[in-house]
Amino acid sequence: MNTYSILAKKRDGGTLTPDEIRFFIQGYTKGEIADYQASALLMAICINGMNADETSELTLAMLQSGDQADLSSLAGIPCDKHSTGGVGDKTSLITVPIVAACGGSVAKMSGRGLGFTGGTIDKLESIPGFRTALTVEEMVNYTNRSGLCICGQTGSLAPADKKLYALRDVTATVDSIPLIAASIMSKKLASGAQAIVLDVKTGSGAFMKEEADSVALAEAMVGIGKSAGRRIAALITDMDQPLGRCVGNGLEVREAAELLQGKSADDRLYRLSVELAARMLALSGLGTVEDCRVRAGEAVSSGKAFEKLCRMAQQQGGDPRALEQPERLPQGKFSRIIKAPRSGYLSRIDTARIGHAAGLLGAGRVKKEDSIDLGAGIIFARRKGEKLQAGEELCRICAGSEAGFSAAEEAILGGMEISDCSPVCKELIRQVIE
Repeated sequence: MNTYSILAKKRDGGTLTPDEIRFFIQGYTKGEIADYQASALLMAICINGMNADETSELTLAMLQSGDQADLSSLAGIPCDKHSTGGVGDKTSLITVPIVAACGGSVAKMSGRGLGFTGGTIDKLESIPGFRTALTVEEMVNYTNRSGLCICGQTGSLAPADKKLYALRDVTATVDSIPLIAASIMSKKLASGAQAIVLDVKTGSGAFMKEEADSVALAEAMVGIGKSAGRRIAALITDMDQPLGRCVGNGLEVREAAELLQGKSADDRLYRLSVELAARMLALSGLGTVEDCRVRAGEAVSSGKAFEKLCRMAQQQGGDPRALEQPERLPQGKFSRIIKAPRSGYLSRIDTARIGHAAGLLGAGRVKKEDSIDLGAGIIFARRKGEKLQAGEELCRICAGSEAGFSAAEEAILGGMEISDCSPVCKELIRQVIE
C-alpha cells in the first residue's frame, strides 16, 4: 500500500478500503504525507464522491486521529445537537437549558463564528466573565452538577479534520457532501455524545442552498452516526430568513434569555428550539417525542430552563445578572434605523447578505484570528411575509463604531425585496430524518 496507488484509485473512481483510508489519514496527520498529495485526494473525492461505507470509514479515521472525550461518568445518556450554521441561530442557548431542565445531560463542545454564520462560543463570551476554555474533566464535572455545559472545542479532538479543513478551504474542495459529513461527524463523535440531533439548514442563509443537498448531507451524517452506534436524528430546517429577530452575539444572548423568561414571543425560534430539545430528550430515552415536546414547553413556561441557563453561566464564571439585566451585555454605542423604501409585503430575504451585513458591522469574522464586536448586530422589526408601509422601520443596526453603517445598510436593503403580493413562506421544519 502506498500513497500514489490510493490517489490513482480514487482518481479513477475506485472505492477505497478501510485500510487505505486509515493509512492515508494517519500518514497525513503525522506529516508523512504532503499537502499536495492530500489536496489531490480531496479533489478526487470532490469529483468522484464516496459511498456510505467510505464516508463512515473516513469519519472514523479522522475521529481516531486524536483524543476522544470520555463522558461515561455522566448520569444518563449524554446528548448533543449540531447546527450546520445559519444567521441568527441561537437555539443552543435555548435548547440546552431546556434539555437540562427536563432531566437530560448535555456536555456540548461548540465552535466560533466564521463568515456569515455565528458561533455559540462567541455568543456565550458576550456574558461578562463566561469561560469557554475548559478541560474535558471540567466539562464533565459541570454537567454532573447541573445537567449542562457548553465549552469550546479542544485542539486534540480530530486533528486530522483541522488539517484537512484548512486545505479544503484553499483548494476549492469544501463543497463535497462526504467531506462535509466526515468533518462534522468526526468532531461530534469525538465529543463523546451518545445521542445526537442534527439541525441541517437549507435556503439562502445556509451552507446548502438547495433542500435536496441538505437532505443528502443529513442522510450521510445520520448513516455515519448509526454505523458508529449512536442514537441520531436530523431535522431539515428553513434558513430563508434569519432565525429570531436578532443577529449579533450579545443581541442573540439577550433574545435567548428573553425567550426563556417569556418576554419574547418569536414563534419560529421558540418552535424550533422546543422541537430540537424534544428530539434530544427522546433520543436520550426520556420519553416519546410527543411527551418530550410537552415537557420542553413546560420547562420554558415554568422558568426552569432559564434557571438552568443562569446556572451554566455562573458555574463557568459568567455573571448571571447579565441574563436578567440586558444592559450588562455588550451594547453598540451607535445605532441607526433602516426604513422600508416602499409599501408592500416583505417577500424575500437574502439571508446570507444579512449575515454579511452583520459582519460589516463587526459582529462576524473572515479569519478565525479576527476580533469581533460583541455588541454589534441587527434587530429586525419586520419578518418575511409581513406587510409594511413606506418609511416604517425594517430593522435597527448597532455597533461600537459607525464605520460600517453605510455598507451594512446597503447590504441589508439589497438583500430584501418588498412586493405587492404576500409571499408563500416555507415550512420551518421541512423534514425529519431518523
